Amino acid sequence: MKSEGNIKNRLAVLRAEKGWSQKELAEKVGVSRQTIISLEGNRYSPSLILAFEIAYLFGQDINEVFQYDRKEEGK
Repeated sequence: MKSEGNIKNRLAVLRAEKGWSQKELAEKVGVSRQTIISLEGNRYSPSLILAFEIAYLFGQDINEVFQYDRKEEGK
């Protein structure tokens, strides 16, 4: 059974709560601002290491920041 899905996240909400710009968040985790824009728009799925770094930065469990939405083939 083949499956695919995407990662939904609360990144924009958490970033706004901290009052950080996309550029500031990008600098804190060592990626480009474009990567943050793509993450917030669900156009890019983070690596596991990046996901953990972002979750750690916000003091959240990774499941509180990112949720994998699995879609099974044929549904």
